[in-house]
Amino acid sequence: MALKASELKVGDTYSECLVEDLKRTQIVQYAGASGDYNPLHTDEVFTTQVAKYPSVFAHGMLSMGMTGRMVTNYVGDGRLKKFGVRFTNQVWPGDTLNATATVEEITEEDGETVVNLKVETTNQDGATVISGYACARVDA
Repeated sequence: MALKASELKVGDTYSECLVEDLKRTQIVQYAGASGDYNPLHTDEVFTTQVAKYPSVFAHGMLSMGMTGRMVTNYVGDGRLKKFGVRFTNQVWPGDTLNATATVEEITEEDGETVVNLKVETTNQDGATVISGYACARVDA
């Protein structure tokens, strides 16, 4: 069922749990799917001993992709016009991520009704790991 502008108001929110207890296996699987084998995401020894991080951590694009899935779950497939994020904190193995889209504006653009959303993903401690925006077509 498509999201309808007539059923939305500024301030409405939609939230989803993106992942509970992110596994190292999921991070390595993403490395394989994306072709991004940066050792910060895949090599514990390099990450802890050379780069001096406490552990490997997730690719920013993995977190962005999960956040994007939340947005399309809300607005519907094929409706997203714009989506951008800023990575604000690292995502570690064991993290649980929750994302929220907040309606900021409903407007007309190029003859279409669009909704502008503020997007935020937080970890289990409430720390923001992604902040961003999305714009999507909606039915009248």
